[in-house]
Amino acid sequence: MRVAVKFAIALFAIGLVANLSARQTAVIINLTEQTAYLLEDGRVALVSPIASGKEGRETPTGSFRVINKDVNHESRSYGLVSDSHGRIVNSNATPASHVPPGCHYQGAPMPYFMEFSSCVGMHAGYLPGYPASHGCVRMPRDLAAQFFTQVRIGTPVKVVGSARNATRIRRAIPIIQPGNSAYAAAFPGAGRVSGTTGNPVRVRRAILVAQPGRVRYATAF
Repeated sequence: MRVAVKFAIALFAIGLVANLSARQTAVIINLTEQTAYLLEDGRVALVSPIASGKEGRETPTGSFRVINKDVNHESRSYGLVSDSHGRIVNSNATPASHVPPGCHYQGAPMPYFMEFSSCVGMHAGYLPGYPASHGCVRMPRDLAAQFFTQVRIGTPVKVVGSARNATRIRRAIPIIQPGNSAYAAAFPGAGRVSGTTGNPVRVRRAILVAQPGRVRYATAF
């Protein structure tokens, strides 16, 4: 009798784990819409504008999984060369670029990096309003932080569409969001960060509004 009970409990536990696994978080990146969707339990939980890879450096499409997370990541492929005073000598440098005496190379900062293909991932970055990266998927910093918190190693990522057919061109969104002193000083009229969602008021207007569970991506996974 006890063996039967233990066996039943084991089966229940296995079923519970399988059910929890089936409700995992997933990410949809639509290059045509220049939008990223984070799904939780089959429903859209977060929506973010993006800047994907530019022509010739297109973001790869297909089905992937998050393979690495790094909150303070620096690019292994691109960066800049600056002198001892912090002045930029070469803003489009690579690790192989010439570094003059007294200068140093630094990889491009990619905060909240979520790698889903070799050297390609989602991260906080500048959004000029159109595809502009070397292949990565840039997001506003506050939304990149929220995506970073929700995804795990192994989270499915599906990239669809084509940047050549981009239909959602937005105004530029800087990497430094309203509420940051440096940004606020440059743009006195900028809104402050909301205490409930953490999304800046001015940035929120640039984000596609989607009702949870009411877009076609809710059933993609």
